[in-house]
Amino acid sequence: MAHSIELLLDQRADTTVRQMWRGLADAGLPSQLKVTSDTNRPHITLIAAERIAPDVDDRLAELGDHFPLPAVIGAPLIFGGGRMTLARLVVPSSALLALHEQVYDQCRRSVSNVFAHSAPGRWTPHVTLGRRFTPAQIGEAMATSHEIAAPCAVTITGLRRWDGDARVEHVLMS
Repeated sequence: MAHSIELLLDQRADTTVRQMWRGLADAGLPSQLKVTSDTNRPHITLIAAERIAPDVDDRLAELGDHFPLPAVIGAPLIFGGGRMTLARLVVPSSALLALHEQVYDQCRRSVSNVFAHSAPGRWTPHVTLGRRFTPAQIGEAMATSHEIAAPCAVTITGLRRWDGDARVEHVLMS
């Protein structure tokens, strides 16, 4: 199971994204709301890898001066082919890109098989709304939910390491 380093959103942004999840679920569409884990919450994945060792936690905790970090959730994004993921772009400001690069550099010694899409220059910051959409469902989501397209200002307030093997989050700052 994948491991990751993720950015956490302020309560207002968390609530806004959960409303988007609810709108999709209420329309009978795929939604992250259907993920029942206690640790399921809106986030922005910085690094995804086969494994991230816990020794990175102390190094990442030193990045606390980057928070809070203002950001904007922007346009809808669609990832994938046959079954797609619907997400919202997080507009990549220079501050967000710099933080991503620092986290990536801090993780190099502690990561096994970092996924290529996590590398600086290849990373697309986003918040996932739902997975396994068909093309018709993507069209329906875009047509039925004005919340999916409305930009919103958010604040990034924290950082966590997700251990996908143990299914445990390690909040490094919130």
